[in-house]
Amino acid sequence: MASNFAARANQALMQSSPKWRLVVWLLLMLSASLWTLQLWQNGARVQSDILAMLPHLQQDKLTERALNQVEATLADQVYIALVAKDETTAIAAAKLLMQKLEGDLVARGKQGALTDIRSADMQLGEVLGQFYFPHRFKLLTAPQAEALASQNIESLIEAATAQLYNAFSYANSNLLAQDPLLLFPANLLTLAPSSKVRASQGILLANQGDNVAAVVMAKGRESAFNPNAQLAQMTALTQGLDAVKQSYPDITVLKAGALFHAIAATQTAKSEISILGLASLLGVIALVWLAFRSVMPLLLAIVTISSGLLLAVTFTLSVFGELHLLTLVFGTSLIGIAIDYSFHFYCERLSDTERSAKATVAYIFPTVTLAFITSALAYVGIGLAPFPGMQQVAIFCAAGLLGAYLTLILAYPLLAGSRLPAGSRPLALAGTYLSSLTQLSKRFTTPLGMGMFALVILIWCLGGVTKLTVDDDIRHLQQSPASVTEPENQLRQLLSGGTDNQFLLVRAASEEALLQQLERVSPMLDTAITNQELGNYVSLNRYLPSHQKQDTAYHLQGKIYQTQIDTVLTSLGLDENLKPELQAAYLAAKTDYITPAAFFTLGAGKQLAPLWLAPNEANSPAGNGQLNDDGASAEHGADQGADYGADYGAIVLLGGIQQIDALKARFAHDGSVQLIDKVADISAVMGHYRLLTLKLLALALGIALLLFSLNFGFKKAAVVVAVPALAALLTLATLGLTGSPLSLFHALALILVFGIGIDYSLFFASAQNHGKAVMMAVFMSACSTLLAFGLLAFSQTQAIHYFGLTLSLGIGFTFLLSPLILTTTLALTTNQLLTTKKS
Repeated sequence: MASNFAARANQALMQSSPKWRLVVWLLLMLSASLWTLQLWQNGARVQSDILAMLPHLQQDKLTERALNQVEATLADQVYIALVAKDETTAIAAAKLLMQKLEGDLVARGKQGALTDIRSADMQLGEVLGQFYFPHRFKLLTAPQAEALASQNIESLIEAATAQLYNAFSYANSNLLAQDPLLLFPANLLTLAPSSKVRASQGILLANQGDNVAAVVMAKGRESAFNPNAQLAQMTALTQGLDAVKQSYPDITVLKAGALFHAIAATQTAKSEISILGLASLLGVIALVWLAFRSVMPLLLAIVTISSGLLLAVTFTLSVFGELHLLTLVFGTSLIGIAIDYSFHFYCERLSDTERSAKATVAYIFPTVTLAFITSALAYVGIGLAPFPGMQQVAIFCAAGLLGAYLTLILAYPLLAGSRLPAGSRPLALAGTYLSSLTQLSKRFTTPLGMGMFALVILIWCLGGVTKLTVDDDIRHLQQSPASVTEPENQLRQLLSGGTDNQFLLVRAASEEALLQQLERVSPMLDTAITNQELGNYVSLNRYLPSHQKQDTAYHLQGKIYQTQIDTVLTSLGLDENLKPELQAAYLAAKTDYITPAAFFTLGAGKQLAPLWLAPNEANSPAGNGQLNDDGASAEHGADQGADYGADYGAIVLLGGIQQIDALKARFAHDGSVQLIDKVADISAVMGHYRLLTLKLLALALGIALLLFSLNFGFKKAAVVVAVPALAALLTLATLGLTGSPLSLFHALALILVFGIGIDYSLFFASAQNHGKAVMMAVFMSACSTLLAFGLLAFSQTQAIHYFGLTLSLGIGFTFLLSPLILTTTLALTTNQLLTTKKS
């Protein structure tokens, strides 16, 4: 059936005019060019965000919202620490940097690259004091509550007396008249998170050994992974830091934030695109020139590659609206694959110089078509992975391959009409190589030879595969250089560990239930800090006590204002006339509660608003605030107007995590508390799809066997499929022997090994006249592919390195094994003839 379809299609091509084919091809390329140009003008862009490659996790709505909230709040933060020998210099340098950054903001008409430039908020304590003081009867510290519960009011009187005689206390006549036991100042102090940092003159300071570091924070106006935003943000920072260095040359600068990781990734990707792509292109050009010694094959090779890249970009932008930088890095491999059709065409022309270009295209059409279909299916297999970036790679390469295939079918019959110089030497070398392989293969046809060969392969495969390890950690997608990670680690230490990617999501059916859950979780996290599992955490529990806790504090303070007020006033020497006012204020506060809605209207409350997830965003009290690594600030970026279900949620940020497994175990059996670890979740998805991809490879081998059986018969089809299957197995074994861990990217590369290896096998299975032309074409094809993928193996990005290394090994093994198909096919044909004669 397949052969009949190919024959009919081939006949139709032979009947069509080469001129009309070229016209169709030109119209197709022109249309693709115009459509691509329109896509760019309508906002299509190059994407450099490494996060865009990650799989989309299937989460419930509240969890998905929490993930989006944390990413939106923390992703674009920039942290700069200016380390000086003394506090005065550090403060002056920080003020100068803030002045320069704010000057850039003004110069750009409030549209600067960086916004929300800040350090310490000196008014935070005053604002919080004004908000909480009317609710003082609903607040108690743990020691205060314990003293009142045990009827030990004397200890509170003693503490108040000590404060009265302390020159540095908060006590004054106005405060004593409203809070005679001075309970409120201690409650206000508990709102300040314990940290190594301190504030002076509006600047956040931290000690670093004998030096002092001043910390300045800012937020990128646009995503740190946007190349244009990166340039603008780095320009503003560089100008500000240059001014600081000029005035204070001894200052040491520490930088942290996604911006610096994104810049490193962008620079690496751009460098690799230019270097690897250029090297691959030059290598292909050299191959074509050395083999054919003619300008026309060289020009047509460039046309083939260009048309493939044009369709690749067109299809990718049409489907995704953007083109990822890593897609372009992977896409450099397209150069090595798209040119294969040109190689096969010209090698066949060398083998029969009297055959016209149109007849040559018709001759190789069935095999090239089958090869294109199998390679395209291999790319479709890559597209089944849950990675948007890898899906782009699949579309990019499959469309590029289509462009090369259409160029061969439509443009070559007319453009490649000129005769080639004599090509006897390349064909002779290919024939000599094939003859050597034939002689070698005869040694394996004996029972002893076959047994020895099978034993060596078996030992190699078993020895390597049993040593294979797996590595699904997404952090190996991109490893930033030490120049980025080391300063960031130092800065995180200054900020008490900062904030990690993992966080707790606490949920409940009501606002009050959620606040009570947060109060239950905090002691567990305090224990984790004591056990050195955790460095710090930021929770709304510190600022928003539940109604239950407020009622408890209110009833306990009733012992002061309803039964012991006379004793308190007498002991402290206060006017007894204060009693009616204090009791009236106490009674009036009974129904007045601290609520999230009221708290989030504060400037300080808005900064913490992203940690609160109301059931419906329209009812959420969160404003336009921000969060930094101390929980002090970030813009509230939740999706507006979305329905997130009936649950309330609160995010608890975690920092300085030392034992993630121990933390997970603490909340493993608590359905209301979920430790969100996106890195681990995505890594688990990668592991799942790694296994799925390997199963898909096995399925593809089975489908190919069935498909080829229709064309070649079962025995010959089994030989054709056995070559890429054995090449994949040998590749896995070699990875195991060299200690390279198996990941999803190895598995995806094996899919391509199958797709490209099948091409080689098909051409040898269809070869005639001893296959010298096929051998030469496969040699050139393998060289170009190894150039492309071998260069990818030198990439600094682990994912690309794994991809390139696996493909290099796989194609290398396929090249060595595929010529054996010719000798095996001849042996099968001979046996069939002998069997026919005997019968």
